[in-house]
Amino acid sequence: MAVVNISLPEKMKQYVEDRVSEGEYNTTSEYIRDLIRSEQKLRAEQHLEALLLRGLESPASEWTKDDVDYLKSAVRARFVEKQGGR
Repeated sequence: MAVVNISLPEKMKQYVEDRVSEGEYNTTSEYIRDLIRSEQKLRAEQHLEALLLRGLESPASEWTKDDVDYLKSAVRARFVEKQGGR
C-alpha cells in the first residue's frame, strides 16, 4: 500500500481523530479510505445517472415522452437529494 502524507488544519485533524475515537474506524487511514470510497461511489452513481439520461434522450428509445419525462424528473430529484439539495 502506498503512503500519502496530508496536512490538515488543527480543527480538521481533531474532527478526524474524533471520528476515529467514536469506534467506527480503527485508524485515521481507515477513515480517509472510507471517505475516498464514498466519493468514488458517488461519482460512479452520478456518471451512471448521466448516461441513463443521455440514453433516455436518444432517438432510438422506444419509450414515450411521458416515460422519459417521468424518469428524467425522478433521476434529477434523486441527484439533487444526494447533493444535499444543492
